[in-house]
Amino acid sequence: MTDNRHISEEELALHAMQTLTDEESAAVRLHVSECGACREQLAEISGDLALVAMSVEQHAIPDGARERFVDRISAGPARPLSFMRAPVIPFTPERKTPRAWSWIPWIAVAALLVLSAALGVKAYLLSQQFETVDALLRKEERLLQAHNAESMRAHALLEALTAPSAQHVMLTTGKTPPAPSARAVYLASRGALLLQASNMQPLPPNKTYELWVIPATGAPIPAGLFRPDASGSGSVVLPSIPQGVAAKAFGITIENAGGSMTPTAPIILSGAAPAAGE
Repeated sequence: MTDNRHISEEELALHAMQTLTDEESAAVRLHVSECGACREQLAEISGDLALVAMSVEQHAIPDGARERFVDRISAGPARPLSFMRAPVIPFTPERKTPRAWSWIPWIAVAALLVLSAALGVKAYLLSQQFETVDALLRKEERLLQAHNAESMRAHALLEALTAPSAQHVMLTTGKTPPAPSARAVYLASRGALLLQASNMQPLPPNKTYELWVIPATGAPIPAGLFRPDASGSGSVVLPSIPQGVAAKAFGITIENAGGSMTPTAPIILSGAAPAAGE
């Protein structure tokens, strides 16, 4: 929320994703250079966006995707940045391009995923120029469905990262760096869970790491498998788990390659879940 002294979380997110005009970005930089609270919040948002970027596989941008994204942003009505009225920054830069603020945050994150995710769509307008009109229309329909699916996924990721009731948990071994560690974000009401692990030890081919949601009551719930890359990094993004499960803690164990329905001791990493929104 923006008061008369701070920038809103939404506007800080837009600045971190470089979607503001030059004048707006300059105003944000001036504000955060003088405001410690906004500077800390911008650092946290930048870390969360980096977590999302590390969790997806990089691919070539489909032809026309960037142009369609820019056109959609330019087509909507404008809404002024609320922090421009704060006394910390006594002037309001002129707007050069109208922006659709009501849906810009999740569309921007969706663009990061759409531009980096594997949609399996290539430059078919050139390679398919001899196909019939019906065939081209079917391909366009499949492309639109794929974009819609990625947009919904991006919206779910943004909601999990920014919801006040989401639980942010750091899982560690209690040892000094570079000991293995993991960071989890959990939104119980939607069953949305993200995990980014670092400095994990390599495993033999027949073993894997498994993430567990430890509920306040009942047995631990398996929440995804992962194997670290050469740098020791691994992630679990939106696994299929029940919605509405209140988490008491999270844990990571080493299991056979296919995973397990019950955790095998010892628990390699663990972390207690704070109250929702803390």
